[in-house]
Amino acid sequence: MPASPEEAALDVVPNPQAGTLYLTRFTCPEFTSLCPVTGQPDFGHLVIDYAPDQLLVESKSLKLFLHSFRNHGAFHEHCTVYVAKRFCDAAKPIWLRIGGYWYPRGGIPIDVFWQTGDPPKGLWIPDQGVAAYRGRG
Repeated sequence: MPASPEEAALDVVPNPQAGTLYLTRFTCPEFTSLCPVTGQPDFGHLVIDYAPDQLLVESKSLKLFLHSFRNHGAFHEHCTVYVAKRFCDAAKPIWLRIGGYWYPRGGIPIDVFWQTGDPPKGLWIPDQGVAAYRGRG
């Protein structure tokens, strides 16, 4: 396991469907990082949607990259956007969006969203399927 997100490698493989517009989704419902202020664990649900071009991100390397945040102190906003930008640097997708749905600490859930730009025309983009946090009730 990589010691930090900076040390983690995101491996890519050739896209066997290059030239076909489609969407791939990675979901990490148990993403964990550390609060940089308190050192306590933060838990999030990440959903990465991307339209690949020539390269695909290899899923095991993505898993190891995401797990490298477990001992990494950073705010929700940084973790979410950093994951997306590293993904883009590695795979150079046609389009990418990420939703970071963070569980509350201190009573405030934080959701973070980022995308590379407007989605390509004709790309089917399903809802990310993560309900807003409602607490008990």
